[in-house]
Amino acid sequence: MAVPEALAEFTAIAGVRTASQLHRPSPDTTGPAQTLPVLPALGVLLPGSGLRRGSTVSVLGSTSLVLVLLAEATQAGSWAAVAGMPDLGLVAAAELGVDLDRIALVPDPGAELVAVLSALVDGFDLVVLGPTVCRGAQPQLARRLAGRLRTRGAVLLAAGPWPGADVELCLSGHTWRGTTADGHGYLQGCDVVATSRGRGAATRPHSIPLQLPGAGGVVAAGEPLARRPLVEVAG
Repeated sequence: MAVPEALAEFTAIAGVRTASQLHRPSPDTTGPAQTLPVLPALGVLLPGSGLRRGSTVSVLGSTSLVLVLLAEATQAGSWAAVAGMPDLGLVAAAELGVDLDRIALVPDPGAELVAVLSALVDGFDLVVLGPTVCRGAQPQLARRLAGRLRTRGAVLLAAGPWPGADVELCLSGHTWRGTTADGHGYLQGCDVVATSRGRGAATRPHSIPLQLPGAGGVVAAGEPLARRPLVEVAG
């Protein structure tokens, strides 16, 4: 069954509504109702300390960061759809805090990409697009979805470059904790530097250290680079 038809059947069930029906834009476009929550360690990277409804966030080179961005919102009751990521590790997603009961998977959007993405934006608070979908995205599609996102109050998370993204996030400096210079010991966590840049309130680039993952597999604010007892590895 195609995604638009499946969504229509799903929303026909008594008591089930789409994200656009649940969300009603208010005149105050800066209030907390206009953002979806993220983990505190990531808040400083995003305007308004959260995922602003109607916006697009591009995440470069890190599936883990995409999943971390979903964690707090799904735990708070938001629904997310992931399209074009057939190899997504659900165990890893759960370990990073994603509520799997609030995730819908569309491994292959197929030939009707525009119709599928429009249906997902209509029905979910967050829509994640995999790298393959992002690579094939044209500015015309990006503009069309941007208008729909603003109307429906959804958030688009692109796991790759996206034309006209409001915020772009990337990770660098992957460095593992727990081993000595000769490779002895146990890996305990990975220190990275997360950088955000974008438009409007996100024009000025901002970088912070993160532990992804940190102790116990959770994400946490990292230590300043000069204080890290690290062994650096590629990638």
